[in-house]
Amino acid sequence: MGERKVINKYYPPDFDPSKLRRERRPKDASKQIKVRMMLPFSLRCGTCGNYIYQGTKFNSRKEDVEGETYLGLRIYRFYFRCPRCASEITMKTDPKNSDYVCELGATRNFEPHREEARQEEDAKRKREEEEDGDAMKALENRALDSKREMEELHALDEIKSANSRNAKLGTRDVIAALRGATGEAVEAARRDEEDEEEVRRLRDLRSKSVRRIDEEEERAHRDRLLAVGSGFAEGAASASAPAARKRTLGVSFAVKPKAAAVVVAKKARREEPQE
Repeated sequence: MGERKVINKYYPPDFDPSKLRRERRPKDASKQIKVRMMLPFSLRCGTCGNYIYQGTKFNSRKEDVEGETYLGLRIYRFYFRCPRCASEITMKTDPKNSDYVCELGATRNFEPHREEARQEEDAKRKREEEEDGDAMKALENRALDSKREMEELHALDEIKSANSRNAKLGTRDVIAALRGATGEAVEAARRDEEDEEEVRRLRDLRSKSVRRIDEEEERAHRDRLLAVGSGFAEGAASASAPAARKRTLGVSFAVKPKAAAVVVAKKARREEPQE
């Protein structure tokens, strides 16, 4: 089994290739060569609609395309069959675009990168057409290109400087930085723990200084306050009644002598002229 898969064969020193028998081939078969290859792109069969993905292995027949060359390079055509319906599919090489072209029996799937490349080519061609015969437009485009290149070089310099700074860091510097960061984190955690402990202590002191009163005790205390308030009100009313009486008597006594004095004075003034 191992000898069957080797590529290089052993040729003895007395090997003479002229003594080998030549095989006869048909004239049509001499133009086509059987090769095994992988599909270079994804496509869809035009007969059954089956999708054949890139990298699928298959046996194909290769031949030279007569009358078609590109800058002296030969163009090859490949024939293979759909794995589902066995319909024949044809494709050929495209040296101009370094790609393949699906000729017959299938359609190529949409590929975003090919579309981007086509758009770039269209933009480049359009720019060349605009700059043809317009010196100001060419100057503006060159100025924009130089500005873009300067920005890219500036960004590249920043990346290089950052990489150089990182490259200068040694093992000790990295360990010191990690230890410093760890120490700061430990110190922050310790401060947070101390603050939490202080808050907990103040909360405990407040809970101890405040005396909790039950509902029954609070109700009894309220009843005692109401009883004391009602007794005080009754005593105040009984004490205020004689005082009010005394005040009225005092007023009457205070008013009556004044009135008597006035009457005596009037009588004295009347009796003086008669004498």
